[in-house]
Amino acid sequence: MGAQDGPTLISSVQRAFRLLEAVSAHENGAPAKQLARETGLPLATAYHLLRTLVHDGYVRKLADGGFVLGDKLNTLQATSRAQALLSRVRPALAALRDDLSSAAYLTFYEDGEIRVAEIVDSPRTPRVDLWVGFEDAGHATALGKSVLRELDEEARRDYLSRHHLADLTPRTITSLPELLRRLDTPPLAPAVTDLEEYALGTVCVAVPVYRGDTPGSLGVSLPVDRRAQLQDIRARLLPIASRVTRSLSLTI
Repeated sequence: MGAQDGPTLISSVQRAFRLLEAVSAHENGAPAKQLARETGLPLATAYHLLRTLVHDGYVRKLADGGFVLGDKLNTLQATSRAQALLSRVRPALAALRDDLSSAAYLTFYEDGEIRVAEIVDSPRTPRVDLWVGFEDAGHATALGKSVLRELDEEARRDYLSRHHLADLTPRTITSLPELLRRLDTPPLAPAVTDLEEYALGTVCVAVPVYRGDTPGSLGVSLPVDRRAQLQDIRARLLPIASRVTRSLSLTI
């Protein structure tokens, strides 16, 4: 029974990982024969695994026949770093959700788009129905407008030139001059609100956060009958946003 009680391991996966470790040890690349020798694998097995890893982007074959790590691993590393950063701030978002009885959201401006990085909600505090993606609704959400407010004039102009101000509800701002005016003079600055502009029956408030030089926003969504609480919620959001920015600025 003892040998059967352990975890079920897939030997081919283990061999592939051993090859990746061996490849990573050679900055200038290493040929299949050397990698097979270092990992103790039959040459034919090493060739088959390396061919698969090259096909999927985890390993790259050089012109001289050597193998180096592929771009897919760089992507995984970047994703891992982003996950580690988010894990630092998720408790703050969960505490915000519980304290304000509202879903909490975190967004960032990445590659010219406003993207949701994290949503922390619960059955009692559900998220707003994202019926239109945030990338196409920056003008209609507090989270998006908060980011737009932080962009310099050139970046803001570029974003707005690429995104139609779609009429999502009767309250959505679809006039560019009016949107710019409101971005420059929000009543609850530095907080920005969405007063049923994205979804009828829902109001939102968001404040700026930063991940290094990358602007983002932290916000919450509420039923419209809590609109009178926006000033108080703004006051509670600001110190949490400062803590989130500090956490995101720490190097891993």
